[in-house]
Formats: sequence, C-alpha cells, structure tokens
Amino acid sequence: MTESIEERRQVPYLEGLSLFGKDRYEEALIKYDESIAIDPEWTDAYHGKAIALMHLERYDEAIEVGQKIVELDPKDPFAHTSLSMFYQRKGMIDEAEAEGAKARMLSWKEELRTNPDARPPGPAGSMPVIQ
Repeated sequence: MTESIEERRQVPYLEGLSLFGKDRYEEALIKYDESIAIDPEWTDAYHGKAIALMHLERYDEAIEVGQKIVELDPKDPFAHTSLSMFYQRKGMIDEAEAEGAKARMLSWKEELRTNPDARPPGPAGSMPVIQ
C-alpha cells in the first residue's frame, strides 16, 4: 500500500514540531521545507516555518511566508495574526494593525456562523494582550 500525500507530508512536519519544541529552529525549518516540498499548498507547514523564522528574528522571511499563507488561504485568521506579529516585530506598525484588523474581522465572521448574536470586534488595542 502506498502512502497518501497527507501521510507523507505529516512525517517531516511532526519532526519539525518536535525540533521547534526543543528550540532547534534551523533544523525545524529544514523539516517544514521537506513537508512543503511534498505538499506545496499545505498551510500548516508554512505556519510552522513562519513562526520558526520569527524566533530566529528573520522577520522579512517570516513576512514572505505569512504572505504565502494568506495567498493560499485568505480567510485564515491565524495567518493574518502571524503577519501582524511579524510586522510589529519589524516596527511596521501600520501594517501590523491592518493585519490584526483583518484577523479580528475573520474571527468574528467565523464566530457568527455558530453564534449569530456575536458582537463585532473592537478597535485595535481594545483587547488586553498578555505577554
């Protein structure tokens, strides 16, 4: 029996997560790239790669990967949240706020699917951030 693409991409991805958990970000990047090579449209591997790049303070690369995720899945609130973090760490505050607003709106729209009475998100900075 041959492995499906889902099974093949999962192995390096999980190895990447394990390495990431050990703060071995450079090695994790290699595994995420292996997973992406198997399935270039699987956003989970891109998410892992982007966050590893952020931990390495390679913000320009993290932004590029975040933009790729948004290209693949424009309705992914986590992609916009991640981009907001990358922009913020790079000092690009206007861009960070714009991406944060997109993430809040997408999350609210998703919430409306299960809770039609959900209140709209507040303005940027209206939610306390715990660091």
